[in-house]
Amino acid sequence: MTGWRAPARTEQAAAAHAAAEADRAARPERYRLDPDAVAARAARHPGDEAAFAAGWREGLERYLASAAEDGRLDALGTGMVVSTAVGRLRAGAKLARHLEAQPGAVARARDLAPPIVIVGGWRTGTTFLFRLLATDPRLRAPLPAELADPCRVAGLTDAERDAFLDASAAAHDLLHLLNPELRAIHDSGARLPEECVLGMGADLRNWGFTSTVRLDGYAEWLATQDLGGTYRHHRELLGVLDRGDGRRWVLKAPAHTAELPSLVGAFPGAVIVHLHRDIVETVASGASLFAVFRSTYSDDVDPVDVGRFQADQTERWFRRAQAYRADPASSAATFVDLDYRDLVRDPATAVAAVYAAADLAPPPDLPAFLRAHDEAQPRHAHGAHRYTAADFGLDEGELRERFAFLDV
Repeated sequence: MTGWRAPARTEQAAAAHAAAEADRAARPERYRLDPDAVAARAARHPGDEAAFAAGWREGLERYLASAAEDGRLDALGTGMVVSTAVGRLRAGAKLARHLEAQPGAVARARDLAPPIVIVGGWRTGTTFLFRLLATDPRLRAPLPAELADPCRVAGLTDAERDAFLDASAAAHDLLHLLNPELRAIHDSGARLPEECVLGMGADLRNWGFTSTVRLDGYAEWLATQDLGGTYRHHRELLGVLDRGDGRRWVLKAPAHTAELPSLVGAFPGAVIVHLHRDIVETVASGASLFAVFRSTYSDDVDPVDVGRFQADQTERWFRRAQAYRADPASSAATFVDLDYRDLVRDPATAVAAVYAAADLAPPPDLPAFLRAHDEAQPRHAHGAHRYTAADFGLDEGELRERFAFLDV
């Protein structure tokens, strides 16, 4: 027996799920995981399909097929998958048209300074470090609404942008209403910097998709894909958002750990901060996050299955990262390795190491810089995240033996 149980649904969440089921019964066509139907829905303007990101068709087919076969989705989850696919296709077409009409954005993308990119396993301190660095006025991190609709944000005045960001808070409020436990594990909000994966995948190639839905088949396919184009597209997105004010981008996503060649290919000279944590904590904590996310969209979440998937995916990502780090090609980036325990115990020293690698002076009063962030984003403000490896059918000894290659 495992100890994990799906969070009990609130009255509001139960109502939202019931409404989705009723809508699917009344309008089943909107819940079809059919590539032709989804592509037709995404193409709002003549020529849109021709403007979708290269390779979109195969990505769409793989994503929808895996969601149908592997996802164990309820109506709300099925609707989310459809809306994700539609949104990513539309975003690709919109960006292509924007770049064609705004050559300045192309130039900005080309001239971006090498970013600071935070990678590592799930739940290794990446979010803390990312959001901390984002408070430095010399740096800039993308916000959720910017990643979702960069072309719209790019054309707004400061006042209009603020209003747009404030309006985007409703999406985060809905997610927290559907699953309040998510705030204790990974808080999100309109003004909180977010992972790159939120804006990636116009070609439907995105490791982030596997964090919210059971997508075993899609993950196996994605592991065979060259994501070079996906990452070049992401650089273009940042070029659209960049204001040419000299601020340097700070980016973050655990999924980058699996795609270091593509990441560095798109961002040569990047400073890549790789966070490391005890492997049992890394896998178990990630499994807890995945299980809670999946329970938002499915009534059939097996914790042992989640633990198995998380262990497999973590091994795949870490072996790929280790292979790249051993390749001479990795010299195109600067790597900084940080231990999670050191980050927690002595954040000032850890943060100073990042600034040194990026050839930036740290904030003049580093302790005050850290205190200000802690006061604005206190740890466990929304509750503690509790889990054990056994909750997900994971044996600590077996995990340590399986991941012994990390100590070599």
